[in-house]
Amino acid sequence: MSLTNQDIADLVAFRRQLHQKPEISNEEYETAKAVETLLAPTGPDDIITGLGGPGLAVVYGSGKPGPTILLRAELDALPIAEISDLPHRSAIPGKGHMCGHDGHTAIVAAVGRQLGRKRPANGRVVLMFQPAEETGNGAAGVIADPRYARIAPDFAFSLHNLPGTPLGHVRLKEGVVNCASRGMRIALTGKTAHSSMPETGVSPMAAISALMPALTDLSQAGFDSDDFRLVTVGHCHMGEAVFGVAPGYAEVWATLRTRLDGRMDALVAAAEKLAREAASTHGLICEIDYHEIFVASLNDAEATAHLQAALEAEGISHDENELPMRASEDFGRFGHGAKSAMLFLGSGESHPQLHNPDYDFPDDLIPIGSRIFMRAVRNLLG
Repeated sequence: MSLTNQDIADLVAFRRQLHQKPEISNEEYETAKAVETLLAPTGPDDIITGLGGPGLAVVYGSGKPGPTILLRAELDALPIAEISDLPHRSAIPGKGHMCGHDGHTAIVAAVGRQLGRKRPANGRVVLMFQPAEETGNGAAGVIADPRYARIAPDFAFSLHNLPGTPLGHVRLKEGVVNCASRGMRIALTGKTAHSSMPETGVSPMAAISALMPALTDLSQAGFDSDDFRLVTVGHCHMGEAVFGVAPGYAEVWATLRTRLDGRMDALVAAAEKLAREAASTHGLICEIDYHEIFVASLNDAEATAHLQAALEAEGISHDENELPMRASEDFGRFGHGAKSAMLFLGSGESHPQLHNPDYDFPDDLIPIGSRIFMRAVRNLLG
């Protein structure tokens, strides 16, 4: 139930290979192919490619009845240029593994290496390499794929590395661990005019000037409350970059965030009401659409207990500090059909933060993460 020195060397090299060739959300076909190439020699019982797009599932069965355990890793990188002099730095301009999904993939692949040598005594393990975590549509695509029914799990586990936390230390708790969120795009259309006669047009300037602070004022409650909600205006655009035209079009982009899924509908309704009232007041047409929709991630009590037992058996320190998080995570959708839990694995107190241009996943976490998952699998399936 442990990796050999050669395993670790191979997995570190594999992780760095992925780091050099990052692919962003919904484009991870070559990344998935690299994972398949690595794990095919381990003799899995089933490999499902193109799952929900570029997704990949690798299955190790026992041939005996028992639970199905899904271990999820993410395939996607980010549209962030890497600032690094590392020999394995990104070779793709403007793209980089600045969130550590290359490391998460290596950890789950490490479990595949071990299961190839010794299958579970009961049930089966599904290694899920999910696309498009960063955009929030990857898990939904995987689950909507008709072939997902072949591997629907009883338990689903995942991890994410966490800078600012001591290397190898784990944060884990039952209940909410990540917020629900969605991107709201509000488009306001009026009529352009010559800048010398703005009164002959319909400008969105007054509407967006009032709308942006009104949206942020919808934020309420402390983060320790289930009523927590937060609206962050992240972008706005009005008119064209010219002096001779008074604007006739504007967009406001905002992120809506709640601690629980059940609170999101009320926040959406309130934000839409503000947008439509602003448009009506100023004679504008209002269009609203949503992007990057994440449901809340909740750790099931039984699934959390299994991870806690694995941590204790492996002598890995853990606590509940810093949880839940305001950030969102696409893993939450797997919890709608399975008992799921996610842990957060410390990547170092002074390690660059996620999405920073100088971030790089700590390779020392590969054997630690795989130990946790392997222990949970053996405890549940033998």
